[in-house]
Amino acid sequence: MELKLCAPCLFGLEGPLGNELRHMGLRDARGENGRVFFSGTETDMARANLKSRFAERVLIELGRFPAKTFDELFEGTRSLPWEWFIPKTGAFPVKGWSLESQLHSVPDCQAIVKKAVSARLGAKYGLTWLPETGETYQIQFSLLKDEAVLFLDTSGTGLHKRGYRPAQVTAPIRETLAAALVDIAGYRGRGDFCDPFCGSGTIAIEAALAAKNRAPGIDRAFAAERWRGLNVNWSALREEARAKEFDRDYRIFASDIDEKAVSIARQNAKRAGVDGVITFEVLDAAKFSRRTDAGIIVTNPPYGERLGDLREAQRTVRDFGGAMKNLPNWQVNIISSDEELEKSFGRRAARVRKLYNGMIRCGYYMFK
Repeated sequence: MELKLCAPCLFGLEGPLGNELRHMGLRDARGENGRVFFSGTETDMARANLKSRFAERVLIELGRFPAKTFDELFEGTRSLPWEWFIPKTGAFPVKGWSLESQLHSVPDCQAIVKKAVSARLGAKYGLTWLPETGETYQIQFSLLKDEAVLFLDTSGTGLHKRGYRPAQVTAPIRETLAAALVDIAGYRGRGDFCDPFCGSGTIAIEAALAAKNRAPGIDRAFAAERWRGLNVNWSALREEARAKEFDRDYRIFASDIDEKAVSIARQNAKRAGVDGVITFEVLDAAKFSRRTDAGIIVTNPPYGERLGDLREAQRTVRDFGGAMKNLPNWQVNIISSDEELEKSFGRRAARVRKLYNGMIRCGYYMFK
């Protein structure tokens, strides 16, 4: 079956995600407002879940229509072929969002969508009451500028939850963003790669997973695996992904001044199966040095959201910038919400890319 699909992502990652999906052979990828729409088969949907490093979820688009009134939302939702996927016992909770639309009350929209899907399924299955005792088919809706788009969520738990990070230090970076930072920096598994503010190790772990070409979702489950009627061989796709992994000598290093954080990072790397790929060290970033002439640094230093913490964070970046003066050929890539990052670091970035770490607007400062 040919499907219309959608992969939500953090704002700013539409380009990397679109390129990733095209590289998988998926068609018609186009990004807009924190999501990428594309086309593919049921197997393509499963492959995107298993292999995407940057997507937050993979959704099946059931349809879209204008919805300025509740009647339009109800009738448009009821007209969609929900029975293609949801069986008579399926549970179908509803969630969504509304932006710049006349229907701005999300709870009211949820209730209307739920009522419309119930009416459609009840008529198709000849039931006046739907038990919802079976597998979950999470419905999502978006309302943007009075256009409704209705989806089914095939992922379940968000794709950024790879399963290796139950232990975290304060303010961890999301796995999907960490993977994108590595990709944008141009690291492809060759040469030195370092994160001198490693925290719970996410950036270094995502660098190792990408270097080995390990599918980030290979060891987790997805909601659509439990759906009846899909023509997908999930086991074969996992074996296909494993057969494409690389095994080389890697030079990936991660350090932090906090001994507890480094211990957590080691544990997380072990759960991710890359503990033998990354060298961890307790080290003050102000003393960072390397013998190799060149390499890539991708890092997420403390932001310092309170004034006192901000000043301390700026001093930390200043000291790190001082250490990097001894390594002029290294590429340094820093994500930070501090708009004065360049001043603290001690030089102008060659490029600054706007990204979001959760809801925090950040700059990705790329020093060449």
